[in-house]
Amino acid sequence: MLRVGAHTSIAGGVDNAVEEQLDYGGNCGQIFSHSPQVWQDPNIDADNAAQFRDRSETEDVGPWVIHSSYLVNLCTPKDDLRAKSVDSMQQEVDAAAELDIDYVNVHLGAHTGAGVDQGLSNAASALDELDVPDGVTVLIESDAGSGTKLGGQFEHLATVRERTEQTVEFCLDTAHAFAAGYDLSTPAGVDDTLAEFDDVVGLDDLACVHLNDSKHDCGTNKDEHAHVGEGLIGDDGMRAFVNHEAIRDVPLVLETPTEDGRGFAWNIDRVHELRDGK
Repeated sequence: MLRVGAHTSIAGGVDNAVEEQLDYGGNCGQIFSHSPQVWQDPNIDADNAAQFRDRSETEDVGPWVIHSSYLVNLCTPKDDLRAKSVDSMQQEVDAAAELDIDYVNVHLGAHTGAGVDQGLSNAASALDELDVPDGVTVLIESDAGSGTKLGGQFEHLATVRERTEQTVEFCLDTAHAFAAGYDLSTPAGVDDTLAEFDDVVGLDDLACVHLNDSKHDCGTNKDEHAHVGEGLIGDDGMRAFVNHEAIRDVPLVLETPTEDGRGFAWNIDRVHELRDGK
């Protein structure tokens, strides 16, 4: 079964995310546990959590992913920011356990002058500080690689896994990978990119895909998402990607824009159209 869904809101209670997902036609998805632009505790009520768990099971919606706060920076050399990042991530993995959510997704962050190697070591040791509950896995997301942000190269992901004692898996963002220089706009490019990911990181550890088209060209390091098939990855690239044998069983989560009269429901329908013409 094709697992495709969207990032949904928990406004009014986390259980509302399930209803929103169903309205979009999705059967898996992603949430923030609180506003991602501030340091804040997860906004989860126990009764709402129980309803989220029950409704997700009844409607067969899953897996779910919690996306960490935008403020989290695992690579930072700054002690105060590191402490806040680790504390925030601990709260996220605990929230995931409460909700029976499998994954917490995080960007590595920026080394801000510490250097690539030290930044990757910082991220690995920060992950080591987490007490991750059973049944929850931290996913490291590929990045667009602008400035001193790490995660744009597949080698960055593999290096953190090698250096941490934590069990981690990965989320590949198609728009980020494209912006970082991995050309997904042709079937050959998709083949090459996924083969390289397999060689460097391993497709067995690819737990989730953020399926986004890109408003900017390959290698620009510019992160701005477009509707599926409407950006510079385009129909050919997106069709090749969603039908590729390597990711056919990997859940696809959309973070596409709401603009031009189209939103998540339109993009989910588009993925179904591209998947073997269905």
